[in-house]
Amino acid sequence: MIKKILIIIFIFFMAILVWYFFIKPQDYIATFKINTPTGTVVQTLKTWQTSQDGSQFIAQRSFDFFEHQLAFNDSIFNYHWEFEKLQDTITKVQVNITDINNSFKQRVLAPFADTDFEKRSKRTVMNFYDHLVEHLENIKVTYKGVDTTKSTYCAYIPITSTQYEKASKMMKYYPTLDHFALNKRIKTTGSPFIEIVDWNQKNDSISFNFCYPIKKTDSLPKHDLIKYKQYIGKEAIHATYNGNYITSDRAWYVLLEMAKTKGLAIEEKPIEVFLTNPNMGGVELDWIAEIYMPLAE
Repeated sequence: MIKKILIIIFIFFMAILVWYFFIKPQDYIATFKINTPTGTVVQTLKTWQTSQDGSQFIAQRSFDFFEHQLAFNDSIFNYHWEFEKLQDTITKVQVNITDINNSFKQRVLAPFADTDFEKRSKRTVMNFYDHLVEHLENIKVTYKGVDTTKSTYCAYIPITSTQYEKASKMMKYYPTLDHFALNKRIKTTGSPFIEIVDWNQKNDSISFNFCYPIKKTDSLPKHDLIKYKQYIGKEAIHATYNGNYITSDRAWYVLLEMAKTKGLAIEEKPIEVFLTNPNMGGVELDWIAEIYMPLAE
């Protein structure tokens, strides 16, 4: 009987060793929670990792995971980030880290010492966490509820870009719209806005109309880039965004989460109305944009 028990214990112990050294998918795990939507964490991680020396993108699946590698001297560390929504805007982040070239060595040393690999892994995750916290301190999103966007006639330029490039594209084409209206003596009637016509959340690409509200007349001048249209107001959930317009899409993720929480069917085609001219400078937290996510018809 004792022999059988010892055999079972031995098999169990060997199974643990096999799992630990050869099956376990990571050499080190780090976790943290943050009070912001999953989409905001993922978007911030993407821009952060591109700024890291030796970083290489590997894979992404929507808002579930993001994977990249960082090179440190003669070592390559693989970072597999997993994201889980806990409640409303609370996101749990788990980072599975593997030393590609020295995985077995790290697993042997881990129980006995705080290795350089573990120290580097902790620093890297903490670096991102601090970056994320600093980013959240420089933006503000306030959910306002259900509202209706204003109908208006507008001159517009159709644009395709990534989410991150959205603000730079607006800055590029704003003088074209503004000078055209001024030179042709076209009366403007409101704040510039964009309407997203397509949002590919897998690769962060967007197509949008950059719109300049104007008074409709019978003889509007022609332009190679500028088109005209009647924008029809829509019922939508509404949030106010404060911060740099480069990251105004953070409000999109708040609205997506609020729609899920409240059981509202929406069209994932945000509308952003810009009430502050960034060219005037000032404190970015004072910049205001009204963000809308249309309800499904």
